[in-house]
Amino acid sequence: MIVVTGGAGFIGSAIAWRLNDLGRNDIIIVDELGLDEKWKNLVALNYSDFINKNDFIKLVESNTNLGIDAIIHMGANSSTTEKDADHLISNNYEYTKKLAKYCIQNNVRFIYASSAATYGDGALGFKDDETICQSLKPLNMYGYSKNLFDIWAIKQGIMDKIVGVKYFNVFGPNEYHKGDMRSVVHKAFGQIKSTGKVSLFKSGHPDYKDGEQKRDFIYVKDAVDMTLFFLDKKDKNGIYNVGSGKARTWNDLVTAIFNAMNKPVNIEYIDLPAHLAEKYQYFTEAGIDKIKRAGYPHPTTSLEDGVTDYVKSFLLTGKHLGA
Repeated sequence: MIVVTGGAGFIGSAIAWRLNDLGRNDIIIVDELGLDEKWKNLVALNYSDFINKNDFIKLVESNTNLGIDAIIHMGANSSTTEKDADHLISNNYEYTKKLAKYCIQNNVRFIYASSAATYGDGALGFKDDETICQSLKPLNMYGYSKNLFDIWAIKQGIMDKIVGVKYFNVFGPNEYHKGDMRSVVHKAFGQIKSTGKVSLFKSGHPDYKDGEQKRDFIYVKDAVDMTLFFLDKKDKNGIYNVGSGKARTWNDLVTAIFNAMNKPVNIEYIDLPAHLAEKYQYFTEAGIDKIKRAGYPHPTTSLEDGVTDYVKSFLLTGKHLGA
């Protein structure tokens, strides 16, 4: 039995979809559905049970024998603009600690979502090296809550028994409910459909022209495969980046969207809001040599191919994964 926390969310539901694709339906979905429409991500999935996240943590705290082999912990508040620091500590940090302790005590495989947000402005690079975690300076509270757990696990001496995956800019189906935290692919698709153009932030950095700021974009199907690579490889532990390994520009990204929609490229550049200026990242690129050395065999989908599949197979059809 495999538990997927955040299993109704973007990456969590995609993991459950891929597990189904691999012939597994012995899955417990743990989440809190709330008032948005992420429940729609579950409709096409085949799973054994759904447990509210608050009920699940009570079972964990009581050390109940759940008969599970693995917990894939994707559940978190992933808003990079969340201001409630106490909530993020409780929801992202303390909750993850409880799951990790349970897994260590009960010999359960534990794979959890860290984040590329832990790298801050990238001053120390984007290498998945546990020795730099203490020195990282995240730019937002979300990244801080994630880095806090990474540091805790290292200090507890359990990082060699668990896996943390640092997701970079993931895009793809099943993110529809995420509001402002949706990928630019989803947002730009809507802009193009309604206005025929896309707005991108102007650059405030002399080394980058407007729209030439770079990010490591990775298609959700690749992110899922890289995560599940560790499920049965209990000798491969520690922190690993999950990205394409190749930074691309925002102009590249939206051009791919226009092309997938058979629309002429039409980009306007708007001022970067003052409240984002101090926290804006101009370059991110995942170092993925570590996961390759661990034996991950697959090349990642190109930006253009990933965007095309997302647009044509999902955004234009309104489908969810598995539907």
